[in-house]
Amino acid sequence: MYATFWALVPPLVAIILALITKEVYSSLFVGIIFGGLFYSGFNFEGTLNHIFTNEDYGLIAQLSDSYNVGILLFLVFLGVMVSLMNKAGGSAAFGNWAANHVKNKTAAQLTTILLGCLIFIDDYFNCLTVGSVMRPVTDKHKISRAKLAYLIDATAAPICIIAPISSWAAAVSGFAPEGTNGLMLFIKAIPYNYYALLTILMMVLMSVFHVEYGAMAKYEKNAMAGDLFTIKDDKALENNDVIGKGKVIDLILPVVVLIISCVIGMIYTGGFFDGTSFIDSFANSDASVGLVLGSFVALVITVIFYLIRRVLPFKDCMKCLTEGFISMVPAITILALAWTLKGMTDSLGAKEYVAQIVSMTAGSLLNFLPAIIFIIAAFLAFATGTSWGTFGILIPITLNVFPLTDGNPISIICVSACMAGAVCGDHCSPISDTTIMSSAGAQCDHISHVSTQLPYAMTVAAISFATYMIAGFVQSPVVPLVAGILLTISVLYVLAHKKNA
Repeated sequence: MYATFWALVPPLVAIILALITKEVYSSLFVGIIFGGLFYSGFNFEGTLNHIFTNEDYGLIAQLSDSYNVGILLFLVFLGVMVSLMNKAGGSAAFGNWAANHVKNKTAAQLTTILLGCLIFIDDYFNCLTVGSVMRPVTDKHKISRAKLAYLIDATAAPICIIAPISSWAAAVSGFAPEGTNGLMLFIKAIPYNYYALLTILMMVLMSVFHVEYGAMAKYEKNAMAGDLFTIKDDKALENNDVIGKGKVIDLILPVVVLIISCVIGMIYTGGFFDGTSFIDSFANSDASVGLVLGSFVALVITVIFYLIRRVLPFKDCMKCLTEGFISMVPAITILALAWTLKGMTDSLGAKEYVAQIVSMTAGSLLNFLPAIIFIIAAFLAFATGTSWGTFGILIPITLNVFPLTDGNPISIICVSACMAGAVCGDHCSPISDTTIMSSAGAQCDHISHVSTQLPYAMTVAAISFATYMIAGFVQSPVVPLVAGILLTISVLYVLAHKKNA
């Protein structure tokens, strides 16, 4: 089963089960069991050992990996900060202020998109920060939590993948071949990243023209009637235990401090304070460590700020430590299982299988290759739940087939298609860490988020596939992008006309 299609079966089983049963924990674990069985040759002892104790791929290995632990710590610190802001009354005060300044539903959605675009440093940071800031605003204007989760998710990875100063740019740069300026490769690929660009366009158009379709239409209709959740179990995610009389500053200042401290934390890990340039320090940064350091500093400053302002007693600040941790337990559990499922997929040789497919299609289908790579990357990221892992597999393969030294623009187009497809698959996948954190940021049931955003993501994916078909022949970024914009506008016009008919 090694390096065959069977390597992708465990995550596909987990995804299909999650969408059918609407229960993500057991679905992920069933997928993990399939991976263990395939790896061990259906041996009971070998399956258990592989799932739990394998030093490279098992659950214990995933939870002891320093990068993963850093992400979990960052989640906890963010959860505590959100709990502090809620309990101090900062979130409620911001919601009341926004009700008087953000006049309608359209403005609330556009403000959410704008904030998501501004926080381009890191997708994890984006998801949780935008969610904590915008929830009071979108609630006031009766926007469903599922729609908020979509707006967060669609301004996380799609924004980071076209932002030269971000943890994603650093990741892509790291996969460039030796002797190549990875950051310049990333920048040259931006104009061809049609999925990210068209996703942003689609969000704006949908917000302005009030177009909803698929499962999201039901959620938005219920939200207008006062039910922000649709699924009753979602309401258990809410914590409205406000005891402080905070003001808008009690939300704004902690968020600003969080942004600044996380940026400093990231460039610190990249050697900025040792003389490395700002750009290079981002390219060399360790996002996991940087975000932990930044969020911890912001948490300490927030507690001190609240104590000085006397909006929250010290005892209640300390209660927020456990409350914030508990609020992130669902996201932490899903992440741990998703990482383990990815480990099962890696152990079965998914990388080698995909490399074989790309190598076989590279020769005779040159002009169609960008579209093919887009589909392969999207499928791989969807099945494994990781964009960065997909970059690591496909970018070296692509550049091996089409070296940058040849001067052929097809190499840049194919790299961008890989990046766009990875983001697309990551955006759609229920086992993606960004998708999981978007659910956490919006305080929305995870499967509700996945099922409602999937039609939107698939629409942009289909249009992006068409643009890469065109790009493979014209080998210029402008014509395919114009075609993609016209297609997006046409599709939304048809959907809006159908809705009003």
